[in-house]
Amino acid sequence: MAEAGERMIERLRRKAFLPESRKGLNVRFGIAEAAQLLGCSTNRIRMAEEDGRLPAPPASDSGRRLGYTVEELLHMRAVLDASPARQEQDQPAIIAVQNFKGGVGKSTVTCHLAHYFAVQGYRVLVVDCDSQATTTTLFGFNPHFNITREQTLYPYLSIDPTQADLLYAVQKTPWPNVDLIPSNLELFDVEYELAAAGADGGSILATRFRKLKKGLADLARNYDVVILDPPPALGTISLAVMQAANALLVPLAATTPDFCSTVQFLSMMDQVLGQLAQAGIEVDYGFVRLLCSKFDANDPSHAMVRQIMEGTFGPALLPVPILDSAEISHAALRMMTIYELEKPIGTARTHKRCRSNLDEALAQVEQLVRRGWGRVEPLPEEAIVHAA
Repeated sequence: MAEAGERMIERLRRKAFLPESRKGLNVRFGIAEAAQLLGCSTNRIRMAEEDGRLPAPPASDSGRRLGYTVEELLHMRAVLDASPARQEQDQPAIIAVQNFKGGVGKSTVTCHLAHYFAVQGYRVLVVDCDSQATTTTLFGFNPHFNITREQTLYPYLSIDPTQADLLYAVQKTPWPNVDLIPSNLELFDVEYELAAAGADGGSILATRFRKLKKGLADLARNYDVVILDPPPALGTISLAVMQAANALLVPLAATTPDFCSTVQFLSMMDQVLGQLAQAGIEVDYGFVRLLCSKFDANDPSHAMVRQIMEGTFGPALLPVPILDSAEISHAALRMMTIYELEKPIGTARTHKRCRSNLDEALAQVEQLVRRGWGRVEPLPEEAIVHAA
């Protein structure tokens, strides 16, 4: 069954990414959307095109402007001094998207968050730490056929490492400002090795925790945001990710089982972080937030559970949820996110509503990152909730 499944994934991938069987990025932005993203007027862009600082976008046979690619947007940001990139003294945001409950949309949130930051002009690194490799798949790689163990975190974290840093694992993606460290099933071997090492005293385990943090910190110097997708379970890799991150984003669906399991996750996190502190392993988060995903505004039970979440978690729960949308599911079938679609899959209205919601929900995370850099005037959390 596993072999048949892997062959089917490869067939789907080839069908989705013909002719080269490699994922491409063909999305374009009109001048009005480009101006909004850059925080300038359309006249400023047109003037830069007229005086030669910027090339005009190509036109169709009918003379209609085709819009700007992501790469062209990045060039425009450089020319017009509209880059949101952190300053040299700012600490890169290393965000772990974590919940031990499966099915909460963890990998979907990870990929959409990465692409949202990319559209906004940030340099992004995504690290797939989950041997199930859903994030790797959504980036257009087949973990079984395209990724070897030597391209994952394994050579760096194993008991007998063959790599001294993580540069070897960084893969280019179709996004010019998004890189990926992929995963595959063989990464799970690290769990066995580190668990066995921990049984012999735990010193090797503690060393590996610190090693992942150092490796990611060294790599993060080349990025603004690093997004970690750990396994949905409390294992050695998850513990290492918790310690390597400087921010935590917890996605959860608006159902009673998801709420209960997330409470257990937070309780377990509290205990684990206390134990890590006792072992001399420091964990320091700039922010910890919960993000309601797969929210159906037309389902009364979802509304009721969300009220419970708000009463329980207060301002730690981000006020704008990610709405459940068929457009996200349709995009995932093509191994894409909403930000990669050239045109709507469903109706234009559904697509616009989905994209608008994602922009608003994920902008909350961007706001937290920029607050950490001192780019946003610090406000009381109650004021942030009220403003949202």
